[in-house]
Amino acid sequence: MLVLGMMSGTSLDGVDAAVLDTDGQEIFAFGRTGYRAYTTGEAEVLHASLGRWPGEAGVAEAAALSVRTHAELAADFPEAEVIGYHGQTLAHDPGAGRTHQAGQGWRLARATGHRVVWDFRSEDVRQGGEGAPLAPFFHHALARWAVGQARLEAAPVVFLNLGGVGNLTWCDPREPDPLAACVAFDTGPANAPLNDLMRARRGVPRDEGGRLAARGTPREPVIAEFLRHPYFARPAPKSLDRDAFAALGPAVAQMDDADAAATLAHAAAAAVAAGLGLLPSRPAVVLACGGGRHNAAMMAALALRCGLPVRPVEDAGLDGDMIEAQAFAWLGARVLRGLPTSGPRTTGVPAAVCGGRISPAFR
Repeated sequence: MLVLGMMSGTSLDGVDAAVLDTDGQEIFAFGRTGYRAYTTGEAEVLHASLGRWPGEAGVAEAAALSVRTHAELAADFPEAEVIGYHGQTLAHDPGAGRTHQAGQGWRLARATGHRVVWDFRSEDVRQGGEGAPLAPFFHHALARWAVGQARLEAAPVVFLNLGGVGNLTWCDPREPDPLAACVAFDTGPANAPLNDLMRARRGVPRDEGGRLAARGTPREPVIAEFLRHPYFARPAPKSLDRDAFAALGPAVAQMDDADAAATLAHAAAAAVAAGLGLLPSRPAVVLACGGGRHNAAMMAALALRCGLPVRPVEDAGLDGDMIEAQAFAWLGARVLRGLPTSGPRTTGVPAAVCGGRISPAFR
């Protein structure tokens, strides 16, 4: 089945799209990919709605923008039989039993004429899970694919997604059942604080390539204080809202731009290093995906603080810019087949759950 996965992350840079040929268990082939960047105005609409829940000011505009931009990009993929649509996360509070991804799948189905699988997180949260991260079972499928292609050794590996928030999956490709093979959790902030800094101070969306952070010196006392946050003492699985570490902004407010950027990049890496202590065993390698792997300063900080090889997922024959979009294609196929999308060791849900809603195609 050719499934189009679509993802807009908390970095708020744009929409990723990727076609995957899959039955929700095996990866048969990777299809075409695409990207639609948000304009500055569109990003501001989304940014202004962060932390808000349905019915609050600006949310309807953010939801409409999400559907419209995804529909525009989906038009470039006529081969897709179904769409897996994540929507735009605006708020995430599993402790209160709620999560909010703006954008209704039935509207996207109407706009595209395709069947749409969406609202992947709500059922997991309703049943007591964290609702995140949701890519781990796909990471396991990727590891098994890479082993089959002789691009990865058959040993535990960590997939590290560096989006707005960081999350990792420890998985063992030797174990065929993803429920038994995976442990996953959010590590802490990744690109979001750094992107917010760059937007506020320099009017640009990111520290391109980590060039600014590379010129700075990380302030270790700030990082040490950051690591005292109660989140790091919690056992896995666990998940975060994008702005759960809002104190990082004030902590770097008096630094010059380069030192502030370096401190935020190293804080993200230190959070990952702390997370490695929660894993069942030490992995052979950390494979980085998401936008943060393009930040050379962050990648260098990871290698320094984790004491492990940290490589881009391209070394395993994968497309690090599209893994999350591919994941929601794969999850869409699993929902159609009624297969689990999360479990106790990935989101903390008491039992395996198949999350997601299916909206029929409108013709």
